[in-house]
Amino acid sequence: MKNGKKINPLDVRVWWGKNRLSCIILAAAVVVFIIVRALAVTHEQPQPRGEDYAEYETAVITDILSDSTEPDAVSDGGYRGEQLLLAEIRTGQYKGETMQVYNYVGPLYGQALKTGQRAVVLISTYSDGNHTATVYEYDRAVGLAVIVGLFLLATVAVGGKVGAKSLVALAVTLVCLFFVMIPLLMKGAPTLLTVFLVCAYITVVTMVILGGVSSKTVCAALGTIAGTALALLFGLLAQGLLRIDGLRLTDVEPLLQLRQTGTPLGLRGLLVAGVVISALGAVMDVAMSISSALTEVHTVAPDRSGKDLFRSGMNIGRDMVGTMTNTLILAFLGSGLVFIIYLCSLGLDPRQLISSPYMATEVISGIASSIGVILAVPLTALITSLLLGGKKAAPLAK
Repeated sequence: MKNGKKINPLDVRVWWGKNRLSCIILAAAVVVFIIVRALAVTHEQPQPRGEDYAEYETAVITDILSDSTEPDAVSDGGYRGEQLLLAEIRTGQYKGETMQVYNYVGPLYGQALKTGQRAVVLISTYSDGNHTATVYEYDRAVGLAVIVGLFLLATVAVGGKVGAKSLVALAVTLVCLFFVMIPLLMKGAPTLLTVFLVCAYITVVTMVILGGVSSKTVCAALGTIAGTALALLFGLLAQGLLRIDGLRLTDVEPLLQLRQTGTPLGLRGLLVAGVVISALGAVMDVAMSISSALTEVHTVAPDRSGKDLFRSGMNIGRDMVGTMTNTLILAFLGSGLVFIIYLCSLGLDPRQLISSPYMATEVISGIASSIGVILAVPLTALITSLLLGGKKAAPLAK
């Protein structure tokens, strides 16, 4: 029943006729995901707990016994000091118990807490049964939930069904990255090949979810994969010329230690892998925009040749290249703003700055991603013009 009316079997058959191929592709994608996920995850027995162990639990501050925290003008108003708090544990084996909890606060860590606020506490349990607790951080779970909820609401309110589909596609992307790609990399899978195949998988599934199976989505998917591949190749070329790789990334040291303990994670390819992942969204956006525009042009003017369609695609793409390239460069610069300010404060010689590993990695990241976006324009225009140039367009709806 739908709105008090029976569902018409004919409508179901029409819907199935239009979406059969999309459903088959998505079902196949689910099967592939399950198989790859099973291969990516190593089924290990849980490690037994030692005599001393620690747990992270949620607590609510019920009282402040002492507080020596105060703002520090030298640290731009950041607080320093410590607090002795009473906190009621809300999760874990000590749920309901009230504990004395120390909260150590500095400009770069911790936060002064007030009565009624929630915090994540680190509870250390010892072999003699005693346990102590310290504040790990302010509990941000509720705030994050509110922010994510507002994002979901705005996306659906403005985008409607398309917005809802985009959220499903976003969920697929996150699941693939965290539950397939990272476990595969941790098991020693080739870094660049794994990242590229996962990105291609994300592209195909996203396009099918958003637009079904059509000439437009096929062209957009092929253009995205081609543009991402060229970004990867250019990244490899750039890191070869600059003689730098993932081992020189600023935050790779913990992963190097992880590898030294037996995890076969490929580190050298992480620089270009990050470029591919960063470029994927922008390349997908450009490819879909050009493919969609050329499909509309072909629908309105079905007699236009493939050459004319390609020319139109290039004209459309040129207007997008400037803003998209600027967006990528600014994104990379924005993510490293703190370190850039630090470098500028040192008054480095230009030669020293240009030759620094940080500058090299940022140049590779920004330019290789931009190359992917730029070259996605002619590639998508060419693919679309070849597929639609000799194809008769469907009549416009009256």
